[in-house]
Amino acid sequence: MRIGIDLGGTKMEAIALGSDGRVALRRRMPSPRGSYRATLEAIAGLVGEVERTVGAPGSVGVGIPGTISQATGRIKNANSTWMNGMPIGDDLPSLLGRPIRFENDANCFALSEAADGAGAGSHAVFGVILGTGVGGGLVVDGAVLRGANAIAGEWGHNPLPAPSDDERPGPPCYCGRRGCIEQFLSGPALSRDHAEHGGGEMSAAEIAKRAAAGEPFALASLARFEDRLARALGAVVNIVDPDVIVLGGGLSNIDRLYQAVTARWTRHIFSDRVVTRLVSPAHGDSSGVRGAARLWPA
Repeated sequence: MRIGIDLGGTKMEAIALGSDGRVALRRRMPSPRGSYRATLEAIAGLVGEVERTVGAPGSVGVGIPGTISQATGRIKNANSTWMNGMPIGDDLPSLLGRPIRFENDANCFALSEAADGAGAGSHAVFGVILGTGVGGGLVVDGAVLRGANAIAGEWGHNPLPAPSDDERPGPPCYCGRRGCIEQFLSGPALSRDHAEHGGGEMSAAEIAKRAAAGEPFALASLARFEDRLARALGAVVNIVDPDVIVLGGGLSNIDRLYQAVTARWTRHIFSDRVVTRLVSPAHGDSSGVRGAARLWPA
């Protein structure tokens, strides 16, 4: 049995995959916030619950925000900032008494969708997380491409391409810079932009719901979001040129994005035609945890 854990900004999910790749069990809980120790204990508790329920031990793969630094062995680049600098690669295996495989959560998402999801059979799959933060992962011929610095796919901390005057210098980011893509395309960023343009305080999901009902402020907010997403993904296509881009995270549930963004991104892509597909995830918001389990072979 392979157990996957997806440590998200708002939820933590566990899954058990049988040897045939089928889901034997799934559990969810709110993610502990602000406490590294509580996060470790929550992961250990989920693993224990899965094993007791299924009645068998399993390998454990964990999708984490950010990644483990090759220089220090500690977490870096996590938007769950209380995780940064923490030695999870030592502490969690010690707590669980077994080896653990770790991978960036967006890489886990991309791996899942490339293996048996919306990107199955494709040479290059770029997986995008549009949620509490903005992340990305790249899978080539079925394998995660991590890169020399373990940051391949981290498009969310590049500047928003072709910013307009009112987008400069851009909102401050937790990484210490301004104008990062994450500060325009995450769920909290959409909510902030909506409020700043007179639409009031509300969640990204509520904005999408009101846009679907024809509410003008919500429609305008989504139009700005779609234009920014087209620019940002156009830059990804120019550099990576993937066969498929799969959207994940809570904002991937906004159906209008897929047509609206591809209608806009052509002008930002350096090609006479664009055959890259922009698609929704086959496994929904459980795709990342499936990829975490797949960090171990069946």
